[in-house]
Amino acid sequence: MATEVHLAQQVEADELLGRSPLAALVGMLLDQQVPMEKAFGGPRVILDRMGGEDLDAHAIAVYDPEAFVALCAETPAVHRYPGSMAKRIQQLCQYLVAEHDGDAAAVWRGAATGAELLKRLEALPGYGRQKAQIFLALLGKQFGVQPEGWRQAAGAYGEEGAYRSVADITGPESLVKVRAHKQEMKAAAKAEKAAKAGKAG
Repeated sequence: MATEVHLAQQVEADELLGRSPLAALVGMLLDQQVPMEKAFGGPRVILDRMGGEDLDAHAIAVYDPEAFVALCAETPAVHRYPGSMAKRIQQLCQYLVAEHDGDAAAVWRGAATGAELLKRLEALPGYGRQKAQIFLALLGKQFGVQPEGWRQAAGAYGEEGAYRSVADITGPESLVKVRAHKQEMKAAAKAEKAAKAGKAG
């Protein structure tokens, strides 16, 4: 059953994210150093260029690496760094094929606890702890994947009523709130760095 999401803020891209677990995983993987909408729009761009009904982990895993880089780099590029991201997407799909027979949803299917789910997500190529926690929060808040203790495992991203990450974006208004939070965090980090530099001087 498809879930209605508004992460790419673009109908066809969001429709794919809502029905394709692999598209959601790839979108989260791409979500760094580019606007969130571009990252989560990436899976749709890849699908349109590869053809077919859905993203297929098997097909991506065995795709010629140079050709896949070219596909991701074609204008408009899937990411600011299409070469390294193309490699990461292939590594993710190769892992899913090796560990889960290409079934992305198997990563969270049957996870008994939030801690177990976090561990599974952290094992994915390209997923550090923060990315794993944000995706865990996204699964819990928008996809109904809620094993026991999922909010705790997601850390601050699992908090109810928070506007910290993509997990909290359900439309244009919440997008503005999440952006504002990120700006505040950046400003706070900058101020802290300046204060430390001042003390060191």
